Amino acid sequence: MLRGRTPYQNLSRISRLGLAPRIRINIPAQRVQSLSTSHSPKSQSTSAPKHPTMPLLSLETVNPATLKVEYAVRGELAIKAEHYRDLLRTRKNDHGLPFDKVVTANIGNPQQKGLDQAPLTFGRQVAALLEYPQLMTLGKDIFPKDVIQRAQELYDEIGSIGAYSHSQGIPFIRENVAKFIQERDGFPSDPSQIFLTAGASAGVSLILNILISSPNSGVLIPIPQYPLYTAALAQHSGTPVPYYLDESSGWSTDPAGVERAILDAKAQGIDVKSLVVINPGNPTGGILDALTIKALLGLCEKYQLVMLADEVYQSNLHQRDVHGFTSFKKVLRETQSPVPLISFHSISKGVTGECGRRGGYFECANVAPEIIALIYKMVSVGLCPAVSGQVGVDCLVRPPREGEESYALWKKETDAIHAALAERTHIMVERLNALPGISCAPVSGALYLFPQLHLPPAAVRAAKEAGQAPDMFYAHALLDQTGICVVPGSGFGQKEGEAHFRLTCLCAGVEEYVDKLSKFHIGFMEKYSGQ
Repeated sequence: MLRGRTPYQNLSRISRLGLAPRIRINIPAQRVQSLSTSHSPKSQSTSAPKHPTMPLLSLETVNPATLKVEYAVRGELAIKAEHYRDLLRTRKNDHGLPFDKVVTANIGNPQQKGLDQAPLTFGRQVAALLEYPQLMTLGKDIFPKDVIQRAQELYDEIGSIGAYSHSQGIPFIRENVAKFIQERDGFPSDPSQIFLTAGASAGVSLILNILISSPNSGVLIPIPQYPLYTAALAQHSGTPVPYYLDESSGWSTDPAGVERAILDAKAQGIDVKSLVVINPGNPTGGILDALTIKALLGLCEKYQLVMLADEVYQSNLHQRDVHGFTSFKKVLRETQSPVPLISFHSISKGVTGECGRRGGYFECANVAPEIIALIYKMVSVGLCPAVSGQVGVDCLVRPPREGEESYALWKKETDAIHAALAERTHIMVERLNALPGISCAPVSGALYLFPQLHLPPAAVRAAKEAGQAPDMFYAHALLDQTGICVVPGSGFGQKEGEAHFRLTCLCAGVEEYVDKLSKFHIGFMEKYSGQ
């Protein structure tokens, strides 16, 4: 919280968050079909026409920026998958599909039906008591004592979760987030610089909205990237500036390549404001080391950029003894860097997987007080993030401690989830690399794989004839024949002429799942290899 002053003070001195360059990104776009009207223009009259020539609400009259927004993970393939799921549900015996279930491998939604990652007991018990506080008394012989104590502590701070909270987030929970960050990094964290949000996505969109001062404002994004960034940039009329990750070295980030992207953007007159880094990577699973983080912060200082660190997968590490997580905040403080840093976290990922509760936060470091006041003003427009999501954040940053009654079960559940994700990822990478026409880089973290397709020329021609990118063509065929829904790499960005797809490692029954994918792939390659 902002002690001793109103967040609206100093707004007259609001300065721009970073100064720098930009560049065009070549990500294939889905075609936006325009709505036509059946009304033809009539002869002009001084009186108002009874039938206007254009509907008051049409694609021609809405904000044009919204027409440019695309979000591949919930795009046309996801819509088709939902249609197939409805057919299977409503027409059980005559659906006409060659499969009996849809496998939702397109999105990291751990608790979705068909993926079925169980929620952590501790967080759900605390949530239950806050939803119905009488249970703190009525359920004293049912719930563990530390759960009741935690719920009572939060209730004393919050009251009913049906009431609005502080717009920045409940002060007590922000204090707990600050303690979590300090314990993780070894450096102090200030609760007044922390904003609780409806998932990390809401925070990302807010900050990009503030950063983009004109269509000439550019934001460096990794390619491949999570489509949230291109979607938010389109929505706020900014310009994506791509820098390419190196697939041959496990999707590593090359600071020299980032600098080339900055210089290319400058040469085009683009004003790059910020550098986005996703660590661990989505969709790639790559993890940055401290030296790379230091070099990227150095570039931000050199070119006056704001660093946006998307760290929502920080606990999704498949080889924890080999690849540890290092936060940008830790390196920032170790190097005493002056770079403005905003880092994001969420309850949707990790082992929590509470996507539907919409809880997250971002922390600001080296951000001017007038910008903090501006951010506060903007979040105030939305009144407050969902209080149940804020409670989820508290459970994320304050899990049971060793010696507490709930700790043994919490440890058992989290260890099992980590082990399952690591095993599934290993099996999937190994099986995919054994298939002809697929190569999959090693995956160290996050929840996804991003294999490359090496398709026969005939398949590429067939895709062109269908008016689709090759990986979109492949993904449609995969869904139509197996019920497995993936996301084409063209929705994340990739080098010209390449084809990839993203699939999650959350799916249970991985052997059966990969068997279906493998059988389809072999048949697809055989079909087009002989042409």
